[in-house]
Order: sequence, then C-alpha cells, then structure tokens
Amino acid sequence: MTGKATFIACEWIRKTHPYVKRYMIDGNFSTDKKHSTINVLKTRGKRVTAEITIPEKIVREQMNQSPARLQFYHNIGNLGSYFSGAVNNGSHSANGITAIFIATGQDAANVAEGSAAITYSERTKEGDYYFSVVIPALIVATHGGGTGLATQRECLELMDCYGTGKVKKFAEIVAAAVLAGELSLMSAMRVNKDGTSDWISSHDKLGRNR
Repeated sequence: MTGKATFIACEWIRKTHPYVKRYMIDGNFSTDKKHSTINVLKTRGKRVTAEITIPEKIVREQMNQSPARLQFYHNIGNLGSYFSGAVNNGSHSANGITAIFIATGQDAANVAEGSAAITYSERTKEGDYYFSVVIPALIVATHGGGTGLATQRECLELMDCYGTGKVKKFAEIVAAAVLAGELSLMSAMRVNKDGTSDWISSHDKLGRNR
C-alpha cells in the first residue's frame, strides 16, 4: 500500500514538474528487510513491548535459577553484545519470530527488522525478577498476502488474530513469544554445579545432528 501510494505521488510530481524525467520507487532509505538505526528510533511497522515480573519462588522452581543469577547472566550478555558490535542485546528473537511468521503467512524476510530485540532486566526490591523486551520494528499483518492461505489463516484464527483490527493483538503475541524464548535460553545457558548444561543436553537430545 505504501509503495502504491508512493508511485501515485511520484507520478503526479513527474507530470507536474518539468525537470523530473525518471525516478525510483524506493531509494533504499526505507531499509525494507534490513535492520537499521532509523527503524529502531522511528519504528517501521509496529513497536511493541512485552514485560514480566516473576516471583523469586517461581524463578527458583521453574527456571532452576535465582533472580540475582539471571541478572548476572543478562549483564554478561549485554557486554558480549557490546564488544561484538551487535545491533541489539537480545539472544535469539529471530527464532521465535521466524517460526510465527512462517506459520501465519507473514513475509519471512521482514524478520531482519523484527529481530532487533532490546532487552532489559533487574532484580526488584522484593527480590523478584523483572524482564522486558522491546521490538522496535515488527512488520506484521492479519489480512492480505500470505495470511489468506488455508493453513496460515487457520493459525491466525486459533489466536483470534485473523482479519482487520487484529494486528496489534498479533504483535503482542509475537512479543510475548520472544520474551518467553529469551528467558528460557538465558536459564538454559547456565552450567550446573554437576557440570551439565540444559542448553547442551537439550540440543543433544532433540537436535537433528545425527
């Protein structure tokens, strides 16, 4: 829709202005299907935030961690992102976003923008764990294009996200999936006292490297 509107506007300019002979519809400043700083700052598509505060008891029971230890790991990840020159500090947001995009008929190439997840965490004064993720440029739709394919439409309908007026709800679901994935990986990356790693063992057990 934006491309069509741009074309109509440019055609009006070309026909009105005597010196305009040729033009391009997109000069790449839109950074379509590419991560960019301008998308992080100005947003392309939807800007969505997901956040959660997990009681310390749940963190210890379900994640085999403590809030203080999770905060420590998150700080290490922030440093790693900084030193590597990464454009964001999320761990693997592209995994969850790609899976949902393919299942629901989104343009999978737009994961390039959407995967720029910005995470933040802290240990609250009550001792619980607060974690949030911001996806500044999430390109999603709930009607048109691939969303009308039978299986993809069914997936959207299961979430009550098919059709007009449902895109904000869908964006929130995508962000929640990213948040859950970030917390899961952060917990699994820990090496246990007995020298085992949930991250390594789960890949050995469930991976396809055989």
